[in-house]
Amino acid sequence: MLPLTAVVAAAAAAATSPDLAKYALTDTGSTGGGNTFPGVSRPLGMVKLGPDLYVGSDSYSGYQPTGNFTGFTMLHESGTGGAPKYGVVSQMPVVGKVENPLSDAINDTRAAPDHTEVGYYKARLGSGTVLELAASNKAGMYTYTFPKPNESAGFHVLVDVSHVLSSYRGQGLEQHYLGGNITVHEQGADGYYYTGFGTYDNGWNRAAPWTVYFCGRFDAPATYKTFLGVDKASDKLAEFATEPSYESSSARLGALFSFRQTTVVSRVGVSFISAEKACSNVDGEIPEGTSLRTVRRQTRDAWNSDVFSRVTTTSTNTTELNQLYSALYFMHLLPTNKTGENPLWDSTEPYYDDIFTFWDTVRRALSRGRGRSSEPVLTPTYHEELLRSMVDVWRHQGWVSDARSSFANGAVQGGSNADNVFADAFVKGVGGKLNWHDAFASMVKNAEAVPVNNDDARDPTGSTKEGRSALPDWLAHGFITPKFSRSVSRAVEYSVNDFCLATVAAGLGRLADFAKYFGRSRNWRNHWNPNMTALGFSGFLGPRDVGGFLEQDPLSCGGCYWRDHYYQALPWEYSFNAHHDIAHLVELCGGEERFVERLEMTFEPGVFAGNAPFGHTLFNPGNEPSFATPYLYNYVNRQHLAVKRSRAVAKSYYAPRPDGLPGNSDAGAMESWLLWNMLGLYPLTGQPVFLIGSPWFSDLTIDLGACMKLRVTTTGGAEDAFYVQSLRVNGAPWNKGWLTWQDIFARGGTLEFELGSEPANWTTGPPPPSLASLTSDEARNMLHDIAGLKEHRRACTAPPKTCPT
Repeated sequence: MLPLTAVVAAAAAAATSPDLAKYALTDTGSTGGGNTFPGVSRPLGMVKLGPDLYVGSDSYSGYQPTGNFTGFTMLHESGTGGAPKYGVVSQMPVVGKVENPLSDAINDTRAAPDHTEVGYYKARLGSGTVLELAASNKAGMYTYTFPKPNESAGFHVLVDVSHVLSSYRGQGLEQHYLGGNITVHEQGADGYYYTGFGTYDNGWNRAAPWTVYFCGRFDAPATYKTFLGVDKASDKLAEFATEPSYESSSARLGALFSFRQTTVVSRVGVSFISAEKACSNVDGEIPEGTSLRTVRRQTRDAWNSDVFSRVTTTSTNTTELNQLYSALYFMHLLPTNKTGENPLWDSTEPYYDDIFTFWDTVRRALSRGRGRSSEPVLTPTYHEELLRSMVDVWRHQGWVSDARSSFANGAVQGGSNADNVFADAFVKGVGGKLNWHDAFASMVKNAEAVPVNNDDARDPTGSTKEGRSALPDWLAHGFITPKFSRSVSRAVEYSVNDFCLATVAAGLGRLADFAKYFGRSRNWRNHWNPNMTALGFSGFLGPRDVGGFLEQDPLSCGGCYWRDHYYQALPWEYSFNAHHDIAHLVELCGGEERFVERLEMTFEPGVFAGNAPFGHTLFNPGNEPSFATPYLYNYVNRQHLAVKRSRAVAKSYYAPRPDGLPGNSDAGAMESWLLWNMLGLYPLTGQPVFLIGSPWFSDLTIDLGACMKLRVTTTGGAEDAFYVQSLRVNGAPWNKGWLTWQDIFARGGTLEFELGSEPANWTTGPPPPSLASLTSDEARNMLHDIAGLKEHRRACTAPPKTCPT
């Protein structure tokens, strides 16, 4: 339970926060492969309550626009791929006589389109039942309105412990129900509640077995029957009787609760510790007598005060407001804050889970501020807590992985990109209670220790659970041979990872470590094959063995999957991805003009006949390795082309509608790219540098915490007038196409853009720093200058600033 002072403070904040939640469209990206979760959740909430539908293919978030409902479950993820995760702790309304709950009551049709908004979800089923959903952080609420009674109708709620989201991809990633318990308890005259647990494994990260406990209460008199199946796969019943408890390790089980009245409310809590804690969670967060309207309002208030109110504008353009606040919404569904619910070890540290995956989200530039509790640039989602959780996982399990879900590491697609997250936080002054020496030790583990092969069929050449499994080649040769899958794309990522180690080492005064990892950060150059040619250009990142380069088409990556040389992007795309060493890349491409020509070819329609759904360009807005490419023009002072290309991508492939994403959301990565585009900045992860674009709004204010704000204004802007004519930073004229963290975020600031319909040559200053292109001493000195590392080290340990009321 929250203390009274916290409740009063939250109520006061909600009363003063505008209702910006009305602009967030919670079904954005729910169709067309976006895989977003349209159900109900608090910001980073543990419970994500929503529907599961069956269509014969993978329902990653549980939701599908067609198909039959199979349950409404408490745990989901949003915008993930690979294979579905969760879809557990299920309730399903049933109308009519039920002889066999395993075969008769497992699905229902959709009678009308579902309704979803922040904090509320409503489904109309073919049976005539209307189901409304709301959620707190660790509990959910179901309100059932059954159809008018008739002689043959019966009203039931099926609780299926064995329910999971299935996978049909055939990759061995399907989840398994491994056993569980359900116990029905009396709670007064003719009333019952139930508790129990289910144990499951697998999903996209190939998780080891994990257990969730539940506690469900009904507000209406009921009768019940518990049931036990013959085995896990069968719909045959072994028992269906009024037995208070069943436990099983080899068969499906659950309970069917039957009611006489047409309106029934159910409150369900979950916990990863115990059923008693699940009951405490539901009773503390949704006490008996709480209305769905109240829970709905509380969730809306939480989103308004904790997320949406941090970014405000006076704009009245509804479409752009929808995109702005929908992006913020989907950026804050994952990871999941499971603090206090970690069953693996006792710790006073926070615990965050469901990290899908740093390979995806690190490219959205997890830029954070150092305000109260080290708040992020854009939202107060306790980034410091996430970092402390990562370090605590390393302390107890030995590794900070690229991905983690259900208390298990897994799905390392490339490098050890947790290193990038740490470095990004470091150069932006995040600290507080975070032990940076332990954080750096976890990075060194990734950089030096070869993880044990976990025998993942997707990649038999090394571990996909944690670490960098291609380290033997990286350390021996300075490049990665095809002995290891994804050799070229991993070489690029290992270089960036090592640069991030060098950055943190510089700030910690570890000069030998800085020199070592700075040198290794240039190893991507060892994969540059000057003889690879395509479309009139020479030189691309290519596969090589100890005997030399292998033949490779720059416009092909084979299947672009786990066992190929390149992962989820073409050689052409990956050849732009050494963002810490762009000046050297420009030289390799033949100088600034040829670099610009190569970038322009990337966006030329019709030049690529491969698997490219976006006008057959080489640029793919649905793949993270292309995220930064439109902004690389800034490195050669062609800022107007960065604006032209990035604005075209945003306007062409993003829209505030269910199919409004250019591919899988990837846990908010796509939405984050759009948000930064709308703000007019592009952050480079692990560097204190922001490349300048063009804001969409005439005014925008970002609350940075600690009494600081960033105010962005534009004049002369219109739908067809978005080129920057001039810029003033903190009141002074600006001639560079980039900014540093220190310029506008460390203490707040102002950006004043003048926009127009034609390009203007205003970026006459030096290009963005390309640190790995410098000597080691030059790079270290520049890092200290532009990142203010000494000042940041002081800020990391300073007490939070108190703002005047």
